Amino acid sequence: MAIGRKEREPFALEHASVATGNADGKILHDTTIVVGSDGRIEQISPSAKAFVPAGYHHIDASGKVVAPGLINAHTHLFAEGKLIQGKDASPRQEKAALALIHSPLGKAYLAAKVRSNVKALLNSGVTTIRSLGDAGYEMVALRDKVDSDDVLGPRILASGPMLAIPGGHGDPYIALSSSTPEQARLNARINLEHGVNAIKIAATGGVTDAKEVGVAGTPQMDEESMAAICEEAHEAGVIVAAHAQSAAGVRAALKAGVDTIEHGSPMDEELVELYRHNPRALRGFSGLNSTLSACLPLVKVSQEELGISDIIRANSEQVTSGMVQGARDGHKYGISEGVGTDTGMTLVTQYNTWRELDLMVRYAGFTPAEAFHAATQVNAKNLGVDDVTGSIAIGKDADLIVLDGDPAQDLRVLEHPNLVIARGWPVWRPKVKHIAEVDRLVETF
Repeated sequence: MAIGRKEREPFALEHASVATGNADGKILHDTTIVVGSDGRIEQISPSAKAFVPAGYHHIDASGKVVAPGLINAHTHLFAEGKLIQGKDASPRQEKAALALIHSPLGKAYLAAKVRSNVKALLNSGVTTIRSLGDAGYEMVALRDKVDSDDVLGPRILASGPMLAIPGGHGDPYIALSSSTPEQARLNARINLEHGVNAIKIAATGGVTDAKEVGVAGTPQMDEESMAAICEEAHEAGVIVAAHAQSAAGVRAALKAGVDTIEHGSPMDEELVELYRHNPRALRGFSGLNSTLSACLPLVKVSQEELGISDIIRANSEQVTSGMVQGARDGHKYGISEGVGTDTGMTLVTQYNTWRELDLMVRYAGFTPAEAFHAATQVNAKNLGVDDVTGSIAIGKDADLIVLDGDPAQDLRVLEHPNLVIARGWPVWRPKVKHIAEVDRLVETF
């Protein structure tokens, strides 16, 4: 992934069809896109009228479709999405694992793993990611290397550890815990001082680390503590996500001012209004990432094949129907619904972002064009990066993918991009290493 040079080569993608990412699936025919040495789009015009300056590299895109790069708003980079073992770790094992994670050897291993996983995301066509729950600040370090062009990678919004209650979701492996609003505010400040540009709260219990049936979706952090975190983050211009898998948890998180809800629940009139007009959110509204890729495998694939415990299965069944209904409600009521997959969780690989779009079509009522719109323009707006990415426009970064067909008509063309371009840097012949067993199980539903 090392770039090895600081100067991008300017180029022109000529004679392409351009999938705009609009909700109506609009496409531009025989179009040329000119990209400068700063990695930004300089020109979009009919090929017959295009002017390509001398010294620019010409790329013939005849018969291909150029589209905005995908945005994945919910990733974890410490795992690949392989099958997990359902046995709970003992306190002694947990203590040993924590010591290893935070040791010099563990940090070096984790840095290499996240770099490999980020490469898989990029090669699959994802040009912007947001991490939501890291072991430490390894994603901050990688983001800085990408921003300085030392490493080729997607745009990164890095959260660092999530913020939870003691023993709550994510604690102790990928969370800082607190018991009071003052401690919660301090933990937010600690993350910000480490350079994060995203923050995540565990508003409710989760599935994979639950030790009892009924934990998933149960409210954990109180509204006052979440509000303190949001205030601290918003003062720094940083948006806040909340893991929330029940109506009670979603309601408290929205009232506290979170900017995106991760996973979600069925919506009533109050929740719909809070999503649309949230006075405590940074930009006056809150988005939703339903992460269907993370919940559906745990109930659609047999427990025997997954190898998960009875507790994980029961907690999955407890929240999945609500998450799916929340996705449907979000589409029905015009919520700003984006795309996040929860990469690294069971059967959620780093390279299958396109499958989330497919699930939104199959289970939540989206058209393919609307799902692709959610993964590009809507995600960019929800994450506050729509001034630089999410669409193909003059002055924006060249975050592009070159495909064999129109994703607004057939989402599966996203599975194998011919070319990925991140901030003007090309990834020629992008390839990812597939996990055959995971792919087989996911294909079953």
